[in-house]
Amino acid sequence: MVSATTAGAPLITAWAAVSPWGPTRDDFAAGLASGRATRVPLDPATWAVPHPYGCLVPDFSLRETLGRKGTRSMDRATGLAVTALRDLLTDHPADGEPARLAGVGEDTGLALGTSTGSAQSIMDFTRDSLVGEKPFFVDPARFPNTVMNCAAGQSAIWHRLKGPNTTIAGGRATGLLALRYALRLRRAGRADTVLCGAVEEFSAARAWLDWHARGVGEDPAVLGEGAAVWLLEPAGTAAAHGRTGLAEVAGLEFGFAPGPGQARAALADVLRRLLDRTGTAPGDVWAVADARPPGAEGQAEQGALADVLGEHRPRRIATADAIGDTHAASAAFQVAAVLALCERGGAEPGSLALVTSVDRDGVVGAALLRTR
Repeated sequence: MVSATTAGAPLITAWAAVSPWGPTRDDFAAGLASGRATRVPLDPATWAVPHPYGCLVPDFSLRETLGRKGTRSMDRATGLAVTALRDLLTDHPADGEPARLAGVGEDTGLALGTSTGSAQSIMDFTRDSLVGEKPFFVDPARFPNTVMNCAAGQSAIWHRLKGPNTTIAGGRATGLLALRYALRLRRAGRADTVLCGAVEEFSAARAWLDWHARGVGEDPAVLGEGAAVWLLEPAGTAAAHGRTGLAEVAGLEFGFAPGPGQARAALADVLRRLLDRTGTAPGDVWAVADARPPGAEGQAEQGALADVLGEHRPRRIATADAIGDTHAASAAFQVAAVLALCERGGAEPGSLALVTSVDRDGVVGAALLRTR
């Protein structure tokens, strides 16, 4: 599968993140710069999970963050996505009141990545139908949370987005797949301006699913959560509203590994195709934002990078080391990390950053971002 951009590609001009470093993009940028670990002991009275530690968004409360209206039946994943998009879509001028980000109208599209939606909501609703006096004695207000596109749909409602609304699921590569879908929406003329990114929640249901998915003798991952989103728009639109752009997508490539033993070769092939299609030499890569998943997937990723980059050692932009395994949101956080560096002058214009992803279900992918 291939998706490579051409001349005149849209720009990524703004971003936001709700992460274990904190609820704002400033928290994310500061945490990235410091490398501060976010792992905390989990209170067994609150979290009935097999893991003793987790990386949670600190003090995240739906009602305190978003207010009481419309949050009674909202699940955690939806709340994280709505909060991240609120941060992205709010302009905070130095000499005025916060306002809607200029140029992002009702026709703006949204491509949001997730894993299964909220696993906790699905399991809770199913359990209620089994233990209740009658199967239909369930809370109907919670049913929308059981469908995978709940976070994207609710985000569009909250933020008055009437353009194309799409939910993408693809494991750890979800953020890159959402980015590719956003580019396809633009090329097809469906939307000029698109918001995209991914979200993942921490929950007891997700923790147990991850626990049982681990192989014999395989150490459990420290799970993280959060949402990372960014704005993709034409250069002309950005310039009209005073935005110069942070990065552009030089290329995207994806592949599939039929088995765990083929992941290294599959990703290496993806990386070679990506560099070849974009006319990039291994030595031209300024930085690598890798997924660094636990276990065999992480080893395959590092092996593929060594196979393709050889002796070249680009700067490593690390997120998973500090905020845990954010699964469906991991690639989105990797992109956000590159954007954070661009925004704060951490990269020379024209620098090339490689974003890589490997998932246990076989999807491998990579993106090449050119800084502005």
